[in-house]
Amino acid sequence: MKKQTIVADSSRSAKADRAGRAPGPLEGATFQFGAAQEAQLPPAAVREIAFAGRSNAGKSSAINALARQTRLAYASRTPGRTQQINFFELRNGAVITDLPGYGYAAVPRALKQGWQDFLWVYVTTRTTLIGLVLVVDARHQLKPLDMELLGGFLPSGRPVLILATKADKLNQAERRAAVTGIDGQLHDAFPGHAKDVRVIAFSASSRQGVDEADAAIEGWLAS
Repeated sequence: MKKQTIVADSSRSAKADRAGRAPGPLEGATFQFGAAQEAQLPPAAVREIAFAGRSNAGKSSAINALARQTRLAYASRTPGRTQQINFFELRNGAVITDLPGYGYAAVPRALKQGWQDFLWVYVTTRTTLIGLVLVVDARHQLKPLDMELLGGFLPSGRPVLILATKADKLNQAERRAAVTGIDGQLHDAFPGHAKDVRVIAFSASSRQGVDEADAAIEGWLAS
Protein backbone atom coordinates (compact mmCIF):
# COMPACT_ATOMS: atom_id res chain seq x y z
CA MET A 1 0.00 0.00 0.00
CA LYS A 2 1.24 3.47 -0.80
CA LYS A 3 0.30 6.55 1.16
CA GLN A 4 0.36 10.02 -0.27
CA THR A 5 -0.70 13.53 0.67
CA ILE A 6 -3.19 15.31 -1.53
CA VAL A 7 -3.41 19.10 -1.43
CA ALA A 8 -6.87 20.24 -2.43
CA ASP A 9 -7.29 22.92 -5.05
CA SER A 10 -9.80 24.95 -3.07
CA SER A 11 -9.96 28.03 -5.29
CA ARG A 12 -12.92 26.81 -7.33
CA SER A 13 -14.82 25.63 -4.24
CA ALA A 14 -14.19 28.89 -2.41
CA LYS A 15 -15.54 30.92 -5.32
CA ALA A 16 -18.58 28.69 -5.53
CA ASP A 17 -19.20 28.91 -1.80
CA ARG A 18 -19.00 32.70 -1.91
CA ALA A 19 -21.68 32.56 -4.60
CA GLY A 20 -23.91 30.70 -2.16
CA ARG A 21 -23.66 27.18 -3.59
CA ALA A 22 -23.51 24.35 -1.11
CA PRO A 23 -20.37 22.21 -1.64
CA GLY A 24 -20.82 18.94 -3.49
CA PRO A 25 -20.50 15.68 -1.56
CA LEU A 26 -17.02 14.93 -2.93
CA GLU A 27 -15.61 18.40 -2.29
CA GLY A 28 -12.93 18.27 0.37
CA ALA A 29 -12.23 14.56 -0.25
CA THR A 30 -8.76 13.42 0.82
CA PHE A 31 -6.76 10.37 -0.15
CA GLN A 32 -6.44 7.70 2.57
CA PHE A 33 -4.62 4.68 1.13
CA GLY A 34 -4.62 2.06 -1.59
CA ALA A 35 -5.38 -1.65 -1.28
CA ALA A 36 -3.84 -3.95 -3.87
CA GLN A 37 -5.33 -7.21 -2.55
CA GLU A 38 -8.25 -8.36 -0.44
CA ALA A 39 -6.15 -8.74 2.72
CA GLN A 40 -5.28 -5.04 2.57
CA LEU A 41 -8.90 -3.85 2.60
CA PRO A 42 -9.79 -1.94 5.77
CA PRO A 43 -12.50 -3.27 8.09
CA ALA A 44 -15.98 -2.49 6.77
CA ALA A 45 -16.90 0.36 9.10
CA VAL A 46 -18.25 3.41 7.24
CA ARG A 47 -20.45 3.88 4.19
CA GLU A 48 -18.62 3.55 0.88
CA ILE A 49 -19.47 4.51 -2.70
CA ALA A 50 -17.46 2.81 -5.43
CA PHE A 51 -16.45 4.33 -8.77
CA ALA A 52 -15.85 1.72 -11.46
CA GLY A 53 -15.41 1.65 -15.22
CA ARG A 54 -13.43 0.44 -18.16
CA SER A 55 -9.90 1.73 -18.58
CA ASN A 56 -9.87 5.08 -20.38
CA ALA A 57 -13.61 5.70 -19.81
CA GLY A 58 -12.83 8.90 -17.89
CA LYS A 59 -13.27 7.65 -14.32
CA SER A 60 -10.43 9.66 -12.77
CA SER A 61 -11.52 12.80 -14.59
CA ALA A 62 -15.09 12.30 -13.34
CA ILE A 63 -13.93 11.94 -9.72
CA ASN A 64 -11.76 15.03 -10.02
CA ALA A 65 -14.62 17.03 -11.53
CA LEU A 66 -17.00 16.03 -8.74
CA ALA A 67 -14.34 16.80 -6.11
CA ARG A 68 -13.57 20.19 -7.72
CA GLN A 69 -9.91 19.21 -7.67
CA THR A 70 -7.47 18.58 -10.49
CA ARG A 71 -5.36 15.68 -9.21
CA LEU A 72 -7.30 13.91 -6.45
CA ALA A 73 -7.69 10.77 -8.57
CA TYR A 74 -4.63 9.94 -10.65
CA ALA A 75 -5.24 9.43 -14.36
CA SER A 76 -2.43 7.27 -15.74
CA ARG A 77 -1.19 7.98 -19.24
CA THR A 78 -1.16 4.24 -19.77
CA PRO A 79 -4.66 2.74 -19.34
CA GLY A 80 -4.74 -0.33 -17.13
CA ARG A 81 -1.85 0.70 -14.88
CA THR A 82 -3.89 1.34 -11.72
CA GLN A 83 -3.53 -1.87 -9.71
CA GLN A 84 -5.26 -1.01 -6.45
CA ILE A 85 -8.48 0.26 -4.92
CA ASN A 86 -7.88 3.82 -3.74
CA PHE A 87 -9.84 5.05 -0.72
CA PHE A 88 -10.81 8.71 -0.27
CA GLU A 89 -12.47 10.13 2.84
CA LEU A 90 -15.32 12.63 2.46
CA ARG A 91 -16.07 15.54 4.77
CA ASN A 92 -18.83 13.60 6.55
CA GLY A 93 -16.60 10.58 7.20
CA ALA A 94 -17.99 8.42 4.40
CA VAL A 95 -15.62 7.03 1.76
CA ILE A 96 -15.45 6.82 -2.00
CA THR A 97 -13.34 4.14 -3.63
CA ASP A 98 -11.68 4.37 -7.03
CA LEU A 99 -11.57 0.84 -8.44
CA PRO A 100 -9.01 -0.41 -10.96
CA GLY A 101 -10.07 0.13 -14.55
CA TYR A 102 -10.93 -3.07 -16.35
CA GLY A 103 -10.89 -4.39 -19.88
CA TYR A 104 -7.64 -2.94 -21.21
CA ALA A 105 -6.32 -5.48 -23.71
CA ALA A 106 -2.59 -4.64 -23.44
CA VAL A 107 -2.40 -5.77 -19.81
CA PRO A 108 -1.11 -9.36 -19.46
CA ARG A 109 -4.04 -11.75 -19.08
CA ALA A 110 -3.01 -13.18 -15.69
CA LEU A 111 -2.51 -9.71 -14.20
CA LYS A 112 -5.73 -8.39 -15.69
CA GLN A 113 -7.68 -11.37 -14.33
CA GLY A 114 -6.24 -10.78 -10.88
CA TRP A 115 -7.39 -7.15 -10.85
CA GLN A 116 -10.84 -8.08 -12.10
CA ASP A 117 -11.20 -10.83 -9.50
CA PHE A 118 -10.24 -8.37 -6.75
CA LEU A 119 -12.72 -5.80 -8.08
CA TRP A 120 -15.46 -8.46 -8.27
CA VAL A 121 -14.92 -9.57 -4.66
CA TYR A 122 -15.06 -5.98 -3.44
CA VAL A 123 -18.20 -5.01 -5.39
CA THR A 124 -20.18 -8.16 -4.58
CA THR A 125 -19.20 -8.74 -0.93
CA ARG A 126 -18.40 -5.35 0.64
CA THR A 127 -21.13 -4.90 3.25
CA THR A 128 -20.71 -1.14 3.66
CA LEU A 129 -20.95 -0.37 -0.05
CA ILE A 130 -24.12 1.72 -0.45
CA GLY A 131 -23.95 2.57 -4.15
CA LEU A 132 -21.99 2.18 -7.37
CA VAL A 133 -21.02 4.92 -9.83
CA LEU A 134 -20.28 3.27 -13.17
CA VAL A 135 -18.36 5.42 -15.65
CA VAL A 136 -19.06 4.62 -19.31
CA ASP A 137 -17.87 6.37 -22.46
CA ALA A 138 -21.11 7.76 -23.90
CA ARG A 139 -19.89 7.05 -27.43
CA HIS A 140 -19.56 3.29 -26.78
CA GLN A 141 -22.33 2.59 -24.23
CA LEU A 142 -22.29 -0.50 -22.00
CA LYS A 143 -19.77 -3.22 -22.86
CA PRO A 144 -19.85 -6.89 -21.75
CA LEU A 145 -17.63 -6.29 -18.71
CA ASP A 146 -19.85 -3.38 -17.64
CA MET A 147 -22.87 -5.68 -17.90
CA GLU A 148 -21.07 -8.38 -15.93
CA LEU A 149 -20.28 -5.93 -13.15
CA LEU A 150 -23.88 -4.70 -13.05
CA GLY A 151 -25.10 -8.30 -13.02
CA GLY A 152 -23.13 -8.93 -9.84
CA PHE A 153 -24.18 -5.70 -8.12
CA LEU A 154 -27.80 -4.99 -9.03
CA PRO A 155 -29.36 -8.05 -7.34
CA SER A 156 -28.41 -6.47 -4.00
CA GLY A 157 -30.97 -3.73 -4.62
CA ARG A 158 -28.42 -0.97 -4.08
CA PRO A 159 -28.51 2.01 -6.46
CA VAL A 160 -26.29 2.62 -9.47
CA LEU A 161 -25.45 5.93 -11.12
CA ILE A 162 -24.09 5.65 -14.65
CA LEU A 163 -22.06 8.62 -15.85
CA ALA A 164 -22.06 8.62 -19.65
CA THR A 165 -18.79 10.53 -19.96
CA LYS A 166 -17.22 12.58 -22.74
CA ALA A 167 -20.65 13.98 -23.55
CA ASP A 168 -18.98 17.16 -24.77
CA LYS A 169 -17.78 15.19 -27.81
CA LEU A 170 -21.41 14.59 -28.86
CA ASN A 171 -24.06 17.01 -30.05
CA GLN A 172 -27.36 17.33 -28.19
CA ALA A 173 -29.18 14.72 -30.26
CA GLU A 174 -26.28 12.27 -29.93
CA ARG A 175 -26.20 12.77 -26.15
CA ARG A 176 -29.91 12.02 -25.88
CA ALA A 177 -29.46 8.96 -28.07
CA ALA A 178 -26.54 7.74 -25.94
CA VAL A 179 -28.53 7.98 -22.70
CA THR A 180 -31.58 6.37 -24.32
CA GLY A 181 -29.41 3.58 -25.69
CA ILE A 182 -27.90 2.82 -22.27
CA ASP A 183 -31.37 2.86 -20.71
CA GLY A 184 -32.48 0.37 -23.35
CA GLN A 185 -29.56 -1.93 -22.62
CA LEU A 186 -30.43 -1.87 -18.93
CA HIS A 187 -34.11 -2.64 -19.47
CA ASP A 188 -33.24 -5.51 -21.82
CA ALA A 189 -30.58 -7.07 -19.57
CA PHE A 190 -31.95 -6.26 -16.10
CA PRO A 191 -35.71 -5.68 -16.43
CA GLY A 192 -36.27 -6.12 -12.71
CA HIS A 193 -33.52 -3.73 -11.65
CA ALA A 194 -33.49 -0.95 -14.24
CA LYS A 195 -35.41 1.25 -11.79
CA ASP A 196 -32.36 1.18 -9.49
CA VAL A 197 -30.13 2.77 -12.15
CA ARG A 198 -29.94 6.40 -13.21
CA VAL A 199 -28.07 7.44 -16.36
CA ILE A 200 -26.61 10.95 -16.70
CA ALA A 201 -24.82 12.50 -19.67
CA PHE A 202 -21.57 13.75 -18.13
CA SER A 203 -18.52 15.75 -19.14
CA ALA A 204 -15.61 16.55 -16.86
CA SER A 205 -14.40 19.31 -19.19
CA SER A 206 -17.72 21.11 -19.78
CA ARG A 207 -19.06 20.10 -16.34
CA GLN A 208 -22.31 18.86 -17.82
CA GLY A 209 -24.04 16.53 -15.35
CA VAL A 210 -21.88 17.48 -12.36
CA ASP A 211 -24.74 19.03 -10.39
CA GLU A 212 -27.02 16.08 -11.18
CA ALA A 213 -24.37 13.60 -10.05
CA ASP A 214 -23.80 15.64 -6.88
CA ALA A 215 -27.50 15.45 -6.06
CA ALA A 216 -27.69 11.70 -6.67
CA ILE A 217 -24.67 10.93 -4.48
CA GLU A 218 -25.85 13.34 -1.79
CA GLY A 219 -29.16 11.48 -1.71
CA TRP A 220 -27.37 8.16 -1.15
CA LEU A 221 -25.35 9.58 1.71
CA ALA A 222 -28.39 11.16 3.33
CA SER A 223 -30.58 8.06 3.21
